[in-house]
Amino acid sequence: MISNIDHIAIAVHDLENSLEQFKILTDATDAQIRIEEVPSEKVRVAFIQIGNSKIELLEPLGTASPITRFLEKRGEGLHHIALETENLEAEIKRTVKENLLPISAPSEGAGGKKVVFFNPKDTGKVLVEFIQKIQD
Repeated sequence: MISNIDHIAIAVHDLENSLEQFKILTDATDAQIRIEEVPSEKVRVAFIQIGNSKIELLEPLGTASPITRFLEKRGEGLHHIALETENLEAEIKRTVKENLLPISAPSEGAGGKKVVFFNPKDTGKVLVEFIQKIQD
C-alpha cells in the first residue's frame, strides 16, 4: 500500500543557489535540511523536510549523471514524485499485474532507501519513484 508522498524532486544546475531559494520559500531551518551524495545515481541531493514530506533538489555529479541529460533536454524543473510504501516488492507485483512495469530492478537510493522508478510514458509524463525505508 502507498502510504505517503515522500518527496517531490526538482532537477537543478546549482544546488547551493536553489537550496537558498527554497529555504526562503519554505522558511526552512538548517535542522530541516539534509544534503548527501548518491553515487549510484551520480547526484548530490538536498532534502528539505516539510511536515511529512520533503522537497528534493537534485544536482548532477558530472556529465555521466542522468540528471545532466535531464537538464540538457528539459532544463530545471520537476524531475519525479516519490511515493512511500512499507513493502516495495508487493507494490511492484501489484503494478506489474496492471501492466505498469518498473524501469529497472530496485536499488539503493538516498537515505539508504530501496527505490524503483516507473517510466513517465506510463504515468502521465511524470517519473514516479516508489521508495521503501530500510528497516532497522
